[in-house]
Amino acid sequence: MDKIRIRLKEGNKRYIGSSDQEKRIDLAENGQHPYAIVICCSDSRVVPEEIFDTDIGDLFVIRVAGNVLDNHQMGSIEYAADHLHCENIIVLGHTGCGAVHAALAGGGSGFIRYITDDIQEAIGKERDPYKACCLNVSHAVEKLEKDFKDHPEIQSVVVQGAVYDIRSGEVRWL
Repeated sequence: MDKIRIRLKEGNKRYIGSSDQEKRIDLAENGQHPYAIVICCSDSRVVPEEIFDTDIGDLFVIRVAGNVLDNHQMGSIEYAADHLHCENIIVLGHTGCGAVHAALAGGGSGFIRYITDDIQEAIGKERDPYKACCLNVSHAVEKLEKDFKDHPEIQSVVVQGAVYDIRSGEVRWL
């Protein structure tokens, strides 16, 4: 564990030395004003800030395996849309998603089951991994549109789905 902590500490020192201190101070003193909410997978290969070449404070990122939505994610989305005035939501799936593959294989056990059950509901009988990924993203988009349609503070929010290709780096908009 000490080696990991040392590695993380060294990384933080490099970040502090290379990042925009003025921007960090401005955001700390004046608050955040992200222009988009991104719901994406927890997969370490999917880093929205890098994928979209954004800066600190630009995106409000919510990460959960399989980019599934429960009340915790919905509350975070509602906060960002209502209080931070984000008018764009992007549900970002990705190729090679372990959660989608687990759902295709029949599900998981323990707490993972909550994720795979949701994905199985989204993909139905689909067995193609890419098509299943797209269906999972579309399912989340539909849930957001349905759940927030009567929410006056967030009715103007635009919800879009996309899939990130972990090999090419390309984002394909659905």
